[in-house]
Amino acid sequence: MTTTSELSPDEALAEFRAAGALMEGHFILSSGLHSPIFLQKMFVFQDPARTEKLCRALARKAEAKFGKIDVVVSPAVGGVVPGYETARWLGAKAIFVERENGVFKLRRGFTIAPGARVLMVEDIITTGLSSRECLAAIAEHPGTIVGAACLIDRSGGKAELGVPRVALATLDIPAYPADALPPELAAKPAIKPGSRALAG
Repeated sequence: MTTTSELSPDEALAEFRAAGALMEGHFILSSGLHSPIFLQKMFVFQDPARTEKLCRALARKAEAKFGKIDVVVSPAVGGVVPGYETARWLGAKAIFVERENGVFKLRRGFTIAPGARVLMVEDIITTGLSSRECLAAIAEHPGTIVGAACLIDRSGGKAELGVPRVALATLDIPAYPADALPPELAAKPAIKPGSRALAG
């Protein structure tokens, strides 16, 4: 039985479906891999009430596993909204890293105090690349990284982050290199909806 602050994996996915965010076709992910499924989280984040519901549940799950959190750090662009909203429910500071010459950095005068307990919050984890890059940027500052949290882990829990993680739902969605596409996927035109190429 779930409460208003807890969601089962099926309930979390139902929120993505209701928002039209669970899309089928042929997609090129931010990682460069190709997949028949894309989670367009911005369709979720355009609805503040739905975002609040998901991030409140994520905050409760993270707090249960990691204890008190002082700072939430997220990767821009996709992690900013869930990072902020999850931090709100944790009573934590919300900051983000963004790319500078292709590398994630804390900018805008953001700092992490010595001794701060830091949680990295992502939207979707696929290969874990942006999460690892975000964690590496955090590790350059004082504070203790207690773990990572995401709304959906589409790696089936296999993406290596180097820290413990929690997710509202864990899926094992196939993703393929460009030179190893199954015929049914290769037959469909590819769409690249991600944001990784935006930052300079």
